[in-house]
Amino acid sequence: MARIVGGLATTHVPAIGAAIDLGKTQEPYWRPLFDGYVPAQEWLAAIDPDVVVLVYNDHATAFSLEIIPTFSIGVGDEFPPADEGWGPRPVPVVKGHSELAWHLCESLILDEFDITMINAMPVDHGLTVPLSITCGKGSTCATPQAWPCKVVPLAVNVVQYPPPTGNRCYELGRAIGRAVKSYHEDLKVVVFGTGGMSHQLHGERAGLINREWDTRFLDDLARNPERLKRIPFLEYVRETGAEGIEMVMWLIMRGALGDNAREVYRHYHVPASNTAAGLIILEPAPAKRGTAKAARRKARPRSRGAVRAKRPRGQASGKRKSRR
Repeated sequence: MARIVGGLATTHVPAIGAAIDLGKTQEPYWRPLFDGYVPAQEWLAAIDPDVVVLVYNDHATAFSLEIIPTFSIGVGDEFPPADEGWGPRPVPVVKGHSELAWHLCESLILDEFDITMINAMPVDHGLTVPLSITCGKGSTCATPQAWPCKVVPLAVNVVQYPPPTGNRCYELGRAIGRAVKSYHEDLKVVVFGTGGMSHQLHGERAGLINREWDTRFLDDLARNPERLKRIPFLEYVRETGAEGIEMVMWLIMRGALGDNAREVYRHYHVPASNTAAGLIILEPAPAKRGTAKAARRKARPRSRGAVRAKRPRGQASGKRKSRR
């Protein structure tokens, strides 16, 4: 049986990839950001997952405004880095896990999520930058010869209105959790949610960053996802900028971990190319003792003695009164 062993959410700013590719990670502007990625690399190496289900959004490379699926899963055996206008990034081809991807598609569709199945597509910075951050070596994020695990890409529309709601994304994550558990092979799976945090790249509010809002989001990702999944689209736009809606993809990761999760590590840095760069690592946590006990009590059948017939008025109960 496959199992989800952890979740990671991170910014996927394209300039982060450019800093890695051009050897600028140790420059004063970038070094504090990249130093914070080292614990994430160490965590992922220790977990050593077989597969990463990587939730991201395409930036007009695999899709255009002609076709905009809400949720799509790459079911191919490999996915080449996309040319985003200045040539593909010099990173390895992403190797897929076709069998698990098809299983996810089948399970999610039967669970009433409409998934678009993609047999071939390039993958842009939305997917490759998170891999560079977590699979690179040290604070330079030196690119490996090959990515250390297979990847199932899950693309989400957060470009064209209307995007999926936070609640829909969270419930999709829960369905992914069920689908992974039902897969026959013994695999360790990590789920990535990517994008965000607060940023706006255009218009009068270009450069907007909301540290306070971002911090509350990070705080509640483990302890109070119920609040996060009810955040309306307009609040994301108002408080975190036009591009802040990408954070709904973090809720897919959170939903996949189940009801309880514990925070392992976080890193937050401002700015990274006009973006608040956030990273958080969560692991599934056992249910709290009180919660589990209450659930068992609720599920326990009542004993025969717990249900008593009503006695007619005046009829003796059959119990002796104690004599004083």
